[in-house]
Amino acid sequence: LGLTLYAGQLCAVSAADFLYHDYCVIGAGPSGLQAAYFLQRAGRDYIIFERSHAPGSFFALYPRHRKLISINKRYTGKSNSEFNLRHDWNSLLSHDRKLLFQRYSHDFFPDADAMVRYLEDFASLLKLRVQYNTAIVHVMLEKDRQAWNGHYFLLTDQDRQNYKCSSLLVATGTWVPNVVNFPGSEYVEGYETVSINPEDFAGQTVLILGRGNSAFETAENILGVTNFIHMVSRSRVRLSWATHYVGDLRAINNGLLDTYQLKSLDGLLEGDLEDLAIIKDKKGKLHITLRFYLENRNTSGGIDSITLPQDELDNFATRAPYDRVIRCLGWKFDFSIYNRSLRMMPGKGNKKKYPQIKPSYESRGTRGLFVLGTASHSVDFRKSAGGFIHGFRYTTRAVHRLLENRHHGVPWPSTVYPITQLTNSIIKRVNEASGLYQMFSVLADIILLRENATAFEYLEEYPVGVLAELEMQTGRKAPGGLFVIIMEYGRNFSGADKDVFYYNRAVGEAQHAWQSNFLHPVIYFYKQLPTEREMRLQHPDWPLPRPDAVHHIVEDFLTDWTAPNAHILPLRRFLENCLSTDLRNFFAESCFLFAFTHRKLPPFCRQGYMRLQGLLGSEGLRRHAVEAGLLEDYTLTDFLGDGTPDNHKGSQDQLLRDHVIPVRPLQHLVNAKDE
Repeated sequence: LGLTLYAGQLCAVSAADFLYHDYCVIGAGPSGLQAAYFLQRAGRDYIIFERSHAPGSFFALYPRHRKLISINKRYTGKSNSEFNLRHDWNSLLSHDRKLLFQRYSHDFFPDADAMVRYLEDFASLLKLRVQYNTAIVHVMLEKDRQAWNGHYFLLTDQDRQNYKCSSLLVATGTWVPNVVNFPGSEYVEGYETVSINPEDFAGQTVLILGRGNSAFETAENILGVTNFIHMVSRSRVRLSWATHYVGDLRAINNGLLDTYQLKSLDGLLEGDLEDLAIIKDKKGKLHITLRFYLENRNTSGGIDSITLPQDELDNFATRAPYDRVIRCLGWKFDFSIYNRSLRMMPGKGNKKKYPQIKPSYESRGTRGLFVLGTASHSVDFRKSAGGFIHGFRYTTRAVHRLLENRHHGVPWPSTVYPITQLTNSIIKRVNEASGLYQMFSVLADIILLRENATAFEYLEEYPVGVLAELEMQTGRKAPGGLFVIIMEYGRNFSGADKDVFYYNRAVGEAQHAWQSNFLHPVIYFYKQLPTEREMRLQHPDWPLPRPDAVHHIVEDFLTDWTAPNAHILPLRRFLENCLSTDLRNFFAESCFLFAFTHRKLPPFCRQGYMRLQGLLGSEGLRRHAVEAGLLEDYTLTDFLGDGTPDNHKGSQDQLLRDHVIPVRPLQHLVNAKDE
C-alpha cells in the first residue's frame, strides 16, 4: 500500500520537476565509469548517480583483507597495448595511456586501495559527469509513445529529487550480502563486519560458512593463529585452474587446502546450510546440530535438553564446539529500488543473485534498461569473465555500440578489406585482441562477405548470443556468408572434477586441432545468418549453432598463433574451401603467367597485379623465390626463342627495369588448373 501511495505521489509531480538526461547510469563503479567514458566520447547526454562521495565505493570496503585477485602483469615481452590488456585485469578502456593500472601498483595481486585511487583518477581526469552522494531509492516507468523505448525511466533519490531518462544503465554490481536463515543464525558474524585482525582469533576454533574466494581469503588471514578452521558449503570446492573460471577459488587463497589434505587439523565439509542449526552453551561455545533435531523439541531448557548429532553418532564431524562462526556467502543484486512496472526479476537456480537479462545485456522485462558489470554476469556465469573488470570492460563497450546504433543511427564500427587480406586479418586478431581472449565463448569477431566474396567487412567483439539479430543490432547487412571468430577451451577440459594436469594434455599437431584443450581460436562458417530458432535450439554447451563448416586453430603453448605450417596454412586452406577461391599471395611473374594460362586469375592477381599494384621486383627477390621453390626458374628463351646467354641476360634486365607489363587475361583460353 505504501509503494502504491508513493507511486501515486510521483505521478502527481509535474514534468517540470524532473531533471532530464538521455542516459542515466546508476553506480560509479568500474562498469559505470566505463559506460560513462564511451557516452562522453560519443558526445551523449548522460549522468551517473553514485550514492557514495567517491567512485568505486565497493572497493573501499572489499575485499576485507585488501588483496585483489585480479592480476596486474606489467611485463609481457611485447609492446602491443592491445595484447598487453590480455594480462592486465584491472585497467578500464580509454585513450589515455596514463590511465593504465600498472601506473598505480607494481604488485601482481594489487591492494584494493590502489583500485580506489585508480577509479578516482579515471573519473576526474576524464571529467566524467558523476553526481556523488546521490542514492537512487526508487525507479519506475512512465509510458510515452514519443520516448525512445515507448516509456521514460523516472528515478527518485534520497532527497526526493526526481530524474527522467530515456535509457537506464544499471551498474550497481552485486553488493547485498547473501544470508542464510536457520536456527541460531543470529550467532553468525558476517564477512562484511568480522574483524580482520588475526590476533582477535588467536587460540580460537572457527567455522566458516561458504567456499568462495571470500571464505578462503578469510581463512588465509587467520590460518596461522587458530586452533583449527572448518569450512562448510553445499558444493565441493571449485579450483579456478580446473574450471578455467576466474571467479572460482584462486591459488593465492587456497592455503587451507594444504592444511586439510596434509591433515593439519583444518577441514572442508559439504552440506546444505539451511539444514544446520547453531546452539550456544553457557560458556559461549557454539555447537553445530541439524535443524530436524530441534523440531518439536523444548529448547527452553538449554543445550542439555537438546539432542546433538554426536549423541547418536559419536564421531560426528563437527562435534567439537566453535568459538566463532563466520558467514562468507558472497553478494546478490539489490532488487528493492525497482518498481514492479520494470519487471526486474531474479534469475533461476545458481543465477538467482543476478537480474534476468538477454544476451544483449538488456532486461528481459523492460526495453531500454541495460545491466552492466558484475550484475550482468548471468549471461556467462561460470563460463567467461563477464563478472570481472577484465571482462565487462568489453561487454560494456558492446552495449554502447548497440545503443549507438539503436538510438543514434551509428552502425557498429567495421572495416572493409579485399578478400586477399582475410587470412592476415584473422591471424592478427587472434594473436592480439584482448576482448576475444578475455570474453571467450561470449564475444566474437564477425566477418561479413561482400561483393561475391571479393571483399569482406570486419566487425569486432560482437555478442554471439544475439548473432541472429546482427543486422538489426549493428546496422550492417549480411546478405551472404559469414565467418565467426571466437576463442574456446576444449569441450571436456573444464570442470571441478577435471584433472587438468594429466600427461599429454596438450595437442601440437594441426590435424588434431579439434581436440585442443587450452584456449584457442575457432572459426565458424555460415552460408547465411543463423535464425532465431537455430539459436534457441543450439546445444547448451555450444556457444553457437551448428555451422556449415568449422575450423580449430591448434592450441599453442605461447598463445602465439603465427606458425606458418601449424597455424596459418591450415587456416588459409579452410577459408579457401569455404569460399572456393585461392587466397595465396603471388609474385608478379606468377600473375603474369596466370594471365596467359588461366581463364580466371586468383584474387591476389586480380586485385593487385592487374591493377598495377604490388611489390616491385628485383633480381635478388626473384632469385630468393627460385631458391625457396616459390617460383620456377623460367628463362626468357621460352618467350623470345633465342637461347644465347647475352640475349637472355639483356632481356632479364629489360623485364626488371619495366616493372609493369600491361597484360590482360585472355578470356578465351581454356581454364587450366594450377598444379
